Amino acid sequence: MRRAVVLGGSIAGLLAARVLSGHAEEVLVVERDDIAASGAFGGARDPRPGVPQGTQMHALLEAGRRLLDNWFPGFTAELVAGGATSADTGRGVHSYLEGRRRVLVGGVEMVSATRPFLEAHLRRRVLALDNVRLVNGRVCGLRYAGGRVDGVRYARPDADADADPGSGSAPGSGAEDVLDSDLTVDATGRASRLGTWLREGGWPEPALRRMHVDLGYATALFRRPEGGHDAMLAQSLTTLPDGRLRLSTLGRVEGDRWIALTAGYADDRPGRGTEEFLLRCKQDPAAAFRRLAEDAEPIGEPVGYRHPDNRRRDFHLLDRFPAGLVAAGDSLASFNPVYGQGMSSAAMHAACLAAYLDTRPSPRDPAWPYFKRTRRVVDDAWQTSALNDLKLPHVTGPRPPGFTLASRLGDLVVRASVTDPVVHRRFLDVMHMLAPARTLMRPGTLLRAAAAVRRQGA
Repeated sequence: MRRAVVLGGSIAGLLAARVLSGHAEEVLVVERDDIAASGAFGGARDPRPGVPQGTQMHALLEAGRRLLDNWFPGFTAELVAGGATSADTGRGVHSYLEGRRRVLVGGVEMVSATRPFLEAHLRRRVLALDNVRLVNGRVCGLRYAGGRVDGVRYARPDADADADPGSGSAPGSGAEDVLDSDLTVDATGRASRLGTWLREGGWPEPALRRMHVDLGYATALFRRPEGGHDAMLAQSLTTLPDGRLRLSTLGRVEGDRWIALTAGYADDRPGRGTEEFLLRCKQDPAAAFRRLAEDAEPIGEPVGYRHPDNRRRDFHLLDRFPAGLVAAGDSLASFNPVYGQGMSSAAMHAACLAAYLDTRPSPRDPAWPYFKRTRRVVDDAWQTSALNDLKLPHVTGPRPPGFTLASRLGDLVVRASVTDPVVHRRFLDVMHMLAPARTLMRPGTLLRAAAAVRRQGA
């Protein structure tokens, strides 16, 4: 390809740009936020406006971390050198279920850092590639010709900006330019307007599925306390009397700080005051969170965020689609954030794009093979998170066939993971997107889980 254009400088967009850099002479990343002006190229602590959840705690699962280290050798080590924390599940990662700590099993590495810090390091590595450039502008739509997308319409924010190379347009306030594109990747997030842009071009838009979960969470930063905190990362899951879940997570991050998150559903959503945040930590049955509330010094006020629903767009169900266009990241699917699947899903979508491009597809054909690959990624993540959300008493929606039995078997595996190291490792492989969710339903795993739960009862 001569030029590929990525819509959105999100983590999904940056990883797509990394993949495209090996297949196109030029890769342009169109990003609405003025990243150069915000100084967010490296070590930034403040999230950019286009990532409203950037203040919240994020998790980089093992599947995503491995892909990042593959595309950017030494990336994990670079984060740690800059102040992030890396911990193995066999030592510094503690997971609690109803206040009881799961048996430690190694082999899965987790990185704890703030989202702006991680994204800034990733952005710097991507933009260091010779053929990748950032274009500041707002995407307005797509240009179609001959059954394919061959350009991107965008508006430049600065009246004095130079005309973008290849656009052929003069500068002007709010002027709309067109970037020629051999392949366009929509990575504009869960609020993507791709459906509208397709409809404007006479193409069908993908159906948008939503699952209302009404999740609310708050994140707070603390100065790192001295001593008494052997966990580098900790997570606690408890069940309320009405069946709803409450989640707490904490981790060491750059700047000698702790970051902590507490989450709940419906009217159990946390408020934004420091006192309420500390109270929820003190009420948590896991000792790590009580110690945090007692020993650590808060930095500023907690910041809240609300996730009303899970979403997915089923491109694979369309009967027509233009060539030269794909979607990645939250534009494909946006999951319940408490499972931490977002960044790693974006990395796996980029891996699907790499596999698709390696087949040297015809530029005249829609990217159906790509959407077939990403469907498997989305289906598996959806099964892990969205189907678990259907267990919550306030979540409405059709339950798939066999839902009750699958839920009970899943609960059996979760309970067994507290004491059985083999079951716990298999559980971790699924939660870190290293293995499909269906592997937990294998007879050998279920029999071992049943035996472990019987021993717990004894």
